[in-house]
Amino acid sequence: MTRTRPGEPQLVWALFALVALAVLVTYTRLPARDLYAVSGTGFAAGAGRALVFLNYPTALAALGVLSVVASELSLRERYAAALAAVLCAVVFLPGVVHTNNLDAQWINAAPALGVATACALSIGNPQPLGRAPGDLARVACAAALVLLALPWEAAELGISFGGVPVLGQIFQTNELRHQPGVPGRHPAVHNGFHHGLGGTLLVISALLLTRLLRPGRMHAVAAGLLALMTAYGLVNIANDAWLEQVVKRGWTDRAIPSVLYPAANWGWAAIVVLAVVLGAGLRRVPART
Repeated sequence: MTRTRPGEPQLVWALFALVALAVLVTYTRLPARDLYAVSGTGFAAGAGRALVFLNYPTALAALGVLSVVASELSLRERYAAALAAVLCAVVFLPGVVHTNNLDAQWINAAPALGVATACALSIGNPQPLGRAPGDLARVACAAALVLLALPWEAAELGISFGGVPVLGQIFQTNELRHQPGVPGRHPAVHNGFHHGLGGTLLVISALLLTRLLRPGRMHAVAAGLLALMTAYGLVNIANDAWLEQVVKRGWTDRAIPSVLYPAANWGWAAIVVLAVVLGAGLRRVPART
């Protein structure tokens, strides 16, 4: 008998699957010199970069999925979910995903296996989405994020907005620009995956998954995790967009500090404060109808 599962996690997996496919295709067809922090060419290079994508940001989203579907699982499935969470958490270990070297390593298989397990546990006959308080705000936020992420979405497909009416004037993409602290001139937005797009995926995932929050023992855990995921995603979006569209235009040399990894900077202070505020709000969100 086909089991039923909430529809929201399955939408999250569909979204990540589309981006993973784009990563595979783009990193397969483009030479390494046109991408960032990778080596090699062809299908092996594309598959390796897709594997790293399953680590960051997919493993982070998988933890959010596991937190909201835990109440739907049997005891045996909860043991599997706990193992999946441990495997996904391997992505937090130093060196598993490094911004200066995004070639695949054997260790990247562990978070990818955790993602696959989380996906298997949350896939089934989808339950009706229904309505949830705040859906209009969710749609508005998601639409704004998709528009802001247009340069990254194009870069993921290996294209630019140079010469494109309107978009080419709003966003800079393939224009050669100088970045403070980096010698030479490079495209404002490199081809391939950007952590700003990763942040966008995490926030949209959280918007979907918060529809499943309901009173129970896991409610506070899930609310806190989704709040942290949202705050982390938003500050990464701000960091990437500000650097590429403001700093690289020469309007200022003051960048938003990197928050990809935990650090003692004001960017992470903003994440903590934002996560606390969002978490307090999410714990009071009524369940969907």
